[in-house]
Formats: sequence, C-alpha cells, structure tokens
Amino acid sequence: MIEQGAQPQRTDVNTLGEFGLIEHLTRRFPLLNASSVVGIGDDAAVIDNGNFKTVVSTDMLLEGIHFDLMYTPLKHLGYKAVVVNLSDIYAMNAQPKQITVSLALSNRFSVEALEELYEGIYAACEHYGVDLVGGDTSSSTKGLVISVTAIGQGETDKLAYRSGAKVGDLICISGNVGAAYLGLQLLEREKQIYLSSPGVSPDLEEEAYCVGRQLKPEARKDIIDLIAKTQLVPTAMIDISDGVASELFHLCRASGVGAFLEESGVPIHPDAQLLALKFKLDPITCALSGGEDYELLFTIDPADIEKVKYLPDIYIAGEITAASEGVKLHTKGGNIHPLKAQGWVHFDPNKG
Repeated sequence: MIEQGAQPQRTDVNTLGEFGLIEHLTRRFPLLNASSVVGIGDDAAVIDNGNFKTVVSTDMLLEGIHFDLMYTPLKHLGYKAVVVNLSDIYAMNAQPKQITVSLALSNRFSVEALEELYEGIYAACEHYGVDLVGGDTSSSTKGLVISVTAIGQGETDKLAYRSGAKVGDLICISGNVGAAYLGLQLLEREKQIYLSSPGVSPDLEEEAYCVGRQLKPEARKDIIDLIAKTQLVPTAMIDISDGVASELFHLCRASGVGAFLEESGVPIHPDAQLLALKFKLDPITCALSGGEDYELLFTIDPADIEKVKYLPDIYIAGEITAASEGVKLHTKGGNIHPLKAQGWVHFDPNKG
C-alpha cells in the first residue's frame, strides 16, 4: 500500500526534456553482452548475433488493466515489466540478451517516481544479464503505460516452438502454479479494506510467498540452463502467463494434438493451497486458470524421461494425445472430463 507521510522531493519531467530524461534514467546501464554493439545514444541499437537465431518478444503493461499502483511499488513494477518479457524468450529455449523500454506517462509522475521504476528495471537487467539498448518516452493523458521488447538468441536446432509436440510426448511443468493469482486476490481484498477504512494497515506478512509471486515474479532462466546442461531439447514449450489450461490449449492447437493432464501432476505450493481454501476457492482451479506464474510448460520425447526425472523443480504432469481425443483433465478422484481454459482475457469489454 502507499504509505502516508512527508512529501518526497518531486522533479517535473519537463525540466529534463525527453532526451535528457532518457539519459538521466539509463546512464547507469552498462552493456553486458558482446552482441550489444551499440546501445542507447544512436538512432538505433546494433546487435550482432552471429550464427544464432534472433528471437524477439514484446509486452505492454497498462495501469488499471495490468497493474494497480495502489499496491504495486514502482520498483517491483519495473522488475516485473522486464521479467514477463524475458520469460517469453526463455520459453523459446533461448537466452535473452537485450531489451528496449518505452513509457507513456501522465504529468502526475515525477522524475523521482521514474527513478524508482528504473531501479527495478536495472535490478532485472543485472540479475538476468541483459542489456537495455533503447526505448522511447511519450506523454499519456491518463496513467502509465510500459512497453518492453526483449531480444534474444538461440541455437537453430534447439529452439522450442509451440508447434512441435507429438503424440506420446510427456507434459512437464516447472515450479508451481496458482500462487500469483491468489496473491492478486489478497492484494485486491486488502485494497478494498483500506479504501473503506483508511486507518487499517494491510496484513500481508503471513502470505508473503503468494504476494511475492504476484508483485515480483521470476523468469525461469535456471530451468533453461538445466535443460542445456542435461542436453535436453523440449519438443514444444510455452510460458505460463495466462494459466496452465489456456497455455496447454495454445500448445495443443499449434501442434495439432490433444492432451491428457493429471491433476496430481500439477504443482501447487502449500501456501497457495492454504490461501485458496481461505478464499473458499478450489486450489486446482486457481492453479489451472490463475495466470501470471511465468513458469514453463513444455513437452519432451518419452525417450528423454531419464534426463528429466531427477531434475529439481520440474514435474511430469501428463501426456500428449491425438487431437481427436481433445484436452482432458484426470482428477484425483478418478474422473476424466474436458479441460476448460478460463485464463486471462486480454480484450475484456468490462475492463478499461
């Protein structure tokens, strides 16, 4: 929550101008990758990826749609804006190398506020070893818009597409799912309590894990590094931003296959299970439909099961089937029924 107190220093962005603002916010970003030939300061960035395939992904985050500044610290927002893009590059079994960041902001944002945002961007760049090489700033009549483009590289014969899954392949999920969604439900509840009773302080200490998964997610670079170390090549892969069910449908549609998902194979963190029950929600529904986990869902050839079986934080959750069999969920109770995708709807007429 935004704390009440003394007013911090506030510098109007117009005192710096567009190029002065960009230089002010990005001067501390060093170039970490040899492929980053020219970064910020010229008409365009120059990137040399040699014999590797270049992969590019862009995401846009809008205030009031994708984030709420009442409970999202700007530093966390900057970090998350980078992470959600890097996750897309990792989902190609590739390594991100550069990002660009573009902002549209209203006059209620000061230079100091943007410095906080860029602290988070810097922390993400440093943690994942990527270079900030460009971007743009513009004015907005309402709120804050952040657009990040991630550029990466991958070996031609190791890139993982959504379209490569084959009948008989095993479905794997990294980490755990559902916690980010439940963290959001908790933050929204505390926001409503605060709005109705401003003197009440939010109680989030006991739910630090789920709140952290929402406000400061991490992309699974470690999983991609493990995959490379064990010489495993996924047949298909996608990151879990819109929920396991929705992503599995995307993958199956692109590959022309069906799937059989085991409820017992879907990893859920104990804290997420308990919080779901507190909200009187079904944990598996949150895990399948929640979204914003930024874990990896991928398929492997069954001949590679020995390479995966003992890897940490990877769970075998099902099998790819013929398209005619559809996408099915096998519940812990022994029932089999069609899986429903109820993830994030990007163009919801009730939003915005």
